[in-house]
Amino acid sequence: MSLADVLRSHRVVVTVGSGGVGKTTTAAAMAVHAAMEGRKVLCLTIDPARRLANSLGLDEMRTSEQAVPLSLFESHGLECKGALSAMMLDTKRTFDALVAKHASDDEARDRILNNQIYQYVASSLAGTQEYMAMEKLHEVRKDPKWDLVVLDTPPTSNALDFLAAPERLIDAIDSPAMRWFLQVFEGAGKEAFGLVGRGATVLLKGIGKITGLAFLEQVAEFVGGINDLFGGFKERAEQVSDALRSPEVAFVLVTSPDPLAIGEARFFSDKLQDAGMNRAGIIVNQVHALIDEPTVSTEEQVLALGNALPKSIDGAELLPRPGNAPRP
Repeated sequence: MSLADVLRSHRVVVTVGSGGVGKTTTAAAMAVHAAMEGRKVLCLTIDPARRLANSLGLDEMRTSEQAVPLSLFESHGLECKGALSAMMLDTKRTFDALVAKHASDDEARDRILNNQIYQYVASSLAGTQEYMAMEKLHEVRKDPKWDLVVLDTPPTSNALDFLAAPERLIDAIDSPAMRWFLQVFEGAGKEAFGLVGRGATVLLKGIGKITGLAFLEQVAEFVGGINDLFGGFKERAEQVSDALRSPEVAFVLVTSPDPLAIGEARFFSDKLQDAGMNRAGIIVNQVHALIDEPTVSTEEQVLALGNALPKSIDGAELLPRPGNAPRP
C-alpha cells in the first residue's frame, strides 16, 4: 500500500513523531494531495504556530473551519478536484462543549463552566490539550461533509502522551486524592471542619490558611461537578480510545535521517503496535542529496533508510519509491 493508497482508503490519517521532523509540513502535503485527488479534506492542527497556515497558503489559522481557496491551487498550476479546509483546535471551546453535552441541567453546566479551577484545567492543565484533540477528532471523523481528516499532532516532548491522553485525564479526575478531597470537604461543609476526621481537619485548615477557604470551595465545587459528569466523560473517553484503534484510522510516522529521530521512530512504532493502532507507513523527511558522494543513488539512500527502520508495518510500504510520493 502506497502513501496515496493510505490517503485514499482511510477516513482519518494522524501524523506522529518527535519534534522538529516536519510533521506539520507533512500533514499539509498529505491534505493537499488528497484534495487534489478529489477528496473533501479537513486538516486539523493543535499547534497554534503559523507553520500549517504558511504551508497551506493561509494568513492565519482559525478555530473554525477555513476553506483553502481553489485560486491558491490554480496559482501554482495545480487542479483541486476536491476541497480542502483547515482548522486549529480551540481546547477550551471543545472542553466547554463536552461539559454542556454531559451536564445534568443548565444550572450544573453553568456552575462548572464558571468555576475558576475548571477554567484553568480547560485551558492550561497538562494533558488537556491532547485529550481535547482526540475529542475533536472523534467529533469531526463522524461528520459526513469530510471524506478525510488529517490530524497534525501537538508539539509534545513525548508523543505517547497524545495517545494516552484519554486514559490519563480520566485517571486524574477519578484519582483517590480527588475522591478523598470531595468526601472530606462535603462532609466538613463550608465551616464545620470539626465534623470530619482529625487528620483531615488539620490538613484542610492548613490548606485553608494558605489559599483561603474560597479557594477550597472552588476546588470542591469543581471536583463535585466533574464527578457528576464522570460517567459521561468515562464513556466518551472509551469511545475516543476505541476510535483510535478503528480500521478507518491510520497513523503515519514522520521522522528524519538523524539517528536519534530514527531511534524514536522505531520506539514509537513498537508502542503503536502494542496499543493495537494501525501503523500505515513511515515518512523519512529532510532527506538531502549526498553532494560529496554523487555515486550514491536515491534508490540506495531509500534502501539504507529502509534497513534502519522497523519492517513490521502491516500491509504498507515503508517508503514510497522515488517519484511516487505525493506532491506538496
